Amino acid sequence: MPEKVSLAAKFAQFDEHWSPKIVGDLNGQLVKLVKFRGPFVWHHHDEEDELFLVHRGRFRMEFRDRTVELEAGDFLIVPRGVEHRPVADEEAEVLLFEPATTLNTGNVRNERTRESLDRL
Repeated sequence: MPEKVSLAAKFAQFDEHWSPKIVGDLNGQLVKLVKFRGPFVWHHHDEEDELFLVHRGRFRMEFRDRTVELEAGDFLIVPRGVEHRPVADEEAEVLLFEPATTLNTGNVRNERTRESLDRL
């Protein structure tokens, strides 16, 4: 049976930054929660679009030719193939909607790459 998800309760279950947690599945998409703080890595996704929805705080999505500021209640869809880098000066809580195949660092593999994700 469907169950309600409390975003505040789920975000309270973890502290680490840049380590997405799965909280739902939807038609081949994963609903993920992640905490941003500081700059992430420049990357792109060859096959997947990504939706970023700010729950709490604010961050900016940097593109090579512009920057988009987002705050609580805002969302942004980054199309496949577009290089981007999220940056949060202070902690931000963000929901991600993306295909299950999406690797958090896209075409880049480094210490922030999460090959498998925890499920809350």
